[in-house]
Amino acid sequence: MKLLNTLLSSKAGVAALILRVPVGLILAAHGAQKLFAWFGGYGLEGTGQWMASIGLEPGYWLAMMAGSAEFFGGIALAIGLLTRPAAVVAGLTMLIAIFSVHISNGLFMANNGYEYALTLLVVTVVLAIQGAGSFSLDNVLVKKLANK
Repeated sequence: MKLLNTLLSSKAGVAALILRVPVGLILAAHGAQKLFAWFGGYGLEGTGQWMASIGLEPGYWLAMMAGSAEFFGGIALAIGLLTRPAAVVAGLTMLIAIFSVHISNGLFMANNGYEYALTLLVVTVVLAIQGAGSFSLDNVLVKKLANK
């Protein structure tokens, strides 16, 4: 119970909400591209083939893992549910993307560089450290646990 309370509790305020919602929605949209071919994405089959073509094997499985981390982690961040674990998983996904796809292209996104993935990584690290904040489902759960 104490571990769950520590995982969910946060002293962060509205700034966490301002970070969580747009970044969570962006991550969820990127995951939906990989999983469901929404928003111009290629779906699991296409993303998996692309991942395999750059040496990330097994491509289909890794596409499912990356897409799930982004989609479900993004939704969790946006609503503030299990924010710290969702942020860690999403952050690890961005770290992998940086070093497996973007790092050789330099910093700038115009060259498919790592600046955007780095920005998402930094935000997820901040959310993993500070938690969801007062306007979150995590906060609601902490209050319910305190009443038991």
